[in-house]
Amino acid sequence: MEKQVNLWKSVLFTVCSILVLDTFVAPSIIGVSSITIWIITAIIFFIPYGLISAELGSSYPDDGGIYSWVNRAYGEKTAVMVGWYYWVNVAFWMPAVFIAFADWMSYTFFPNANPWVLCAIAIAMCWVIVAIGIRGIELSVTVANIAAICKVAVLLIFGFLGIVYGVRNGLANDFSPKSFIPTFGNTTQYITAIVYNLLGFELIGSIGSKIEDPGRTIPKMTIFAGIIITALYVFGTFGVLAAIPADKVDTADGFFYALQELCTVLGPAQRVFFVIIIVVASLTLVSNMVSWTMGANEVLAASELDRRSRLLGHRNEKFDTPDGLYFVMGILSTFLLILNFSLSGDANDIFWTILSFSFVIFMLPYLFMFPAAIKLRKTDSATDRPYSVPGGMGGLRFCVILCEFSIALSIVFLFKDAGSGLPLWTLIIGTIITTFFGWLLIKAGAKSDGAGETGRK
Repeated sequence: MEKQVNLWKSVLFTVCSILVLDTFVAPSIIGVSSITIWIITAIIFFIPYGLISAELGSSYPDDGGIYSWVNRAYGEKTAVMVGWYYWVNVAFWMPAVFIAFADWMSYTFFPNANPWVLCAIAIAMCWVIVAIGIRGIELSVTVANIAAICKVAVLLIFGFLGIVYGVRNGLANDFSPKSFIPTFGNTTQYITAIVYNLLGFELIGSIGSKIEDPGRTIPKMTIFAGIIITALYVFGTFGVLAAIPADKVDTADGFFYALQELCTVLGPAQRVFFVIIIVVASLTLVSNMVSWTMGANEVLAASELDRRSRLLGHRNEKFDTPDGLYFVMGILSTFLLILNFSLSGDANDIFWTILSFSFVIFMLPYLFMFPAAIKLRKTDSATDRPYSVPGGMGGLRFCVILCEFSIALSIVFLFKDAGSGLPLWTLIIGTIITTFFGWLLIKAGAKSDGAGETGRK
């Protein structure tokens, strides 16, 4: 009998999926007011998002998660596009994550490494993820659970070292009440990063059939994981700002430099402690990609890929996993890394060029997911809902409006802050090309259906 994912495994899986160490530091460049923005975003977006995900996930615990929900509400064509966007985001995010991994390893152990050595490390780690993912869901969930505990520990260390640093050396930023008030300035650029860092509640829905008693497990998971994640992001951000002046925060490698400064309070033990934490943190980047690649591949695989693309739809005979998707994701990540290192030797530039495109593509599926909850509440009243968003249809509409507004605004800010140069055109052209290939997948399915009908005649 196949093992089931219980409450605490699902909590840890979700914590691992949503807590990200490579990008959580970036919003700290706003200053102390970033703590306020984290809290406001949690209230107006993260909580409503969690409530909607809990209703959809407990009512429709199908493998495929977001694909399944959108498919039920708006049909196959829209759902295939949503699944494609979801998958492409992860395919682009993975190389960006492992650029950070290679950077952290390089800074710690071989600071004068050639950029192509970093490229090779990043490529190797992408294929490690492919190998783990092909071996199946149980291994992926186990790796994610262990990593979640490590991420919690790392962010707690950030916060507690921040307190010690502030007591010993004074705080690096002004923490007066006035400093917590957000100003427009560069805030818009990093609101998107905060929203992005809070996405992932629906990921557990991609393996809905493996969850033990989903009607109870998913709503409880949402509450526990939501509280843990919000508290840790805020506490970790405090640690960063306790040690690093806001205008000195490095948006790509801020985690590394903040930890390095925080560890100075440990005296002679600082180097040993720092190396241990940076290695553990680097390994959590691996685990993060394990959970996200598994979720993205299961989401896209739910679109009956076997009738759209023989390559993408191929499943491993031994593990019954979508190995075709994993291999293509590995090839695409390798291509992106080689291309970007050829065009630029600056890892920071490469990291943000790839990641900014990933941001846009990743947020598009949510524009369909949130209103799908309203559509399904209206058109599918026969389905038992073990959990519903409080407040009836009015409460659900209010949550959907808040979430749609947050996502739409984040996308607008991404284009606004890209400027008028190459980054902006990268976002526009990349989004158009991605949508075109999604359309080809939809058309391939339609041709397959037509061929099947002809054969039956």
